[in-house]
Formats: sequence, C-alpha cells, structure tokens
Amino acid sequence: MSSLKSMRTAEVARRAGCSVQQVRNLERDGVLPTASRTASGYRSYDEIHLRSALAYRALAAAVGPVEAKKIVRALHRDPLPEVLALLDAAHAGLDAERADLRDAREAVRVISREPMEDVRGSDSMSVSELASALGVRPSTLRHWDTERLVVPGRDQRGSRRYTPSQVRDARIVHQLRLAGYRVEPLRALMPELRRSRRLEDVASALSARDAGITARSRALFDGTAALSRLVSLSAFAAPEDRSVVG
Repeated sequence: MSSLKSMRTAEVARRAGCSVQQVRNLERDGVLPTASRTASGYRSYDEIHLRSALAYRALAAAVGPVEAKKIVRALHRDPLPEVLALLDAAHAGLDAERADLRDAREAVRVISREPMEDVRGSDSMSVSELASALGVRPSTLRHWDTERLVVPGRDQRGSRRYTPSQVRDARIVHQLRLAGYRVEPLRALMPELRRSRRLEDVASALSARDAGITARSRALFDGTAALSRLVSLSAFAAPEDRSVVG
C-alpha cells in the first residue's frame, strides 16, 4: 500500500521537479500508471506515481527521455529481468563511452606531440590515402571539409591534398569523433587547436566530455536507486518476488 496520501497533479509535479503537463504526458505515455479519479473527476496520484516520475527524471538525465520512458514503462509491464537487461545496456553504453574517451586521450596525446618540422611536400596525402590510413570512407573526409573541421589544400588538378599538419588534424578529429564529440563543438575547437597547437586545448575538451559522462553515470545511479524503490512496492513485484518484498 502507498505510504503517501493521495496527491493532485500539481503536487506530483512539484515533488518530481517537472511541470503539470509533463506529469499528464508521462501518464499518457505509460511511464506513470493510470491515475484514479475522484468523484469530481480530478486525477488522484500516490507513491507509485511519484516514484515513477522521480525515476524517469533521473534516467532521462542519464540516457535521454526516449530510453528513460522505455525503462520505466518496462518496470510497469514486463518481467523484472527485462528491466534489468535495459539497465545493463545503459551501463554498458556509458562504459563504452569511457573506454573511447580513454583511447582518445591517449591517441590525442601521441598525435599532438608528433613533430611537424622538416616535413616534405611528398609527405602529403590524397583523400583516398588518408581515408585508408584512418579507416574511414573518403566521404567522411569530404564531410569534415564541408564542416570546416579539416580543410585540405588542392593540387594542380583541383583534388584535395592533405599536408602533414592537416593529416594530424584529421587524426585528432577522428579520435574525438570516436569519443562521442559532435561536429558543432569540434568546429569551434579545431581552429583554436590549429592556432595554438597546444595539447591543453584538446585535453580540456576531453575533460569536459569526461565530466559529462560522470554526470550521466551519477544520474543513472540515482535512477537505478529510484527503480529499486519502485520494485520494493508490492504492486510492482513480479509473482516470484512477492514473497521477498511482501
């Protein structure tokens, strides 16, 4: 049974830190169970609804609103192992991002310290040569050119030609993209990197990415705790679990 008195929509919204309309939308989308109605037709919510909203809010900060709705809906409708599988996937996704970030930090550290002095014009690369070296499609390099991430020169025939310093820029962009950086932040970062050639510039960007992953991990931790509280309510326990939580 609920340990909280019945609540109106506005009170759930206030306690969960969202708007009244969002509470209604979450109920409509199955994230909150259908509310009971008073004799006068007003929605009446209880602890299950509040905890569902709190779990959604935390999970949305961790994995985004679409995935958060999927997880909380699953808790209402599906066997517990299916819910745990969704959480495992969320944790695995963040772990993969951390691994990519570690790889990017090491790669950028090495790449950024490569000497660029005393290079020869013959050391430059064509689009197809650089694409092969990076393991990407030539169209990816053309997209980076269009987005002003790595802008090559042109040879006498008008074909793209990458100088050694531009090859290094492409390698840095490639690693940062693998680490999850979107094009827009990279568009702002790369001109500064080209001007300063400082390792600190890229390290600072990667640190910001690290902080973002940490914040999402904490949100996932909080969201998982909120889900655990929901499972502890007998209304949510699977039949095989009722003897434990009852």
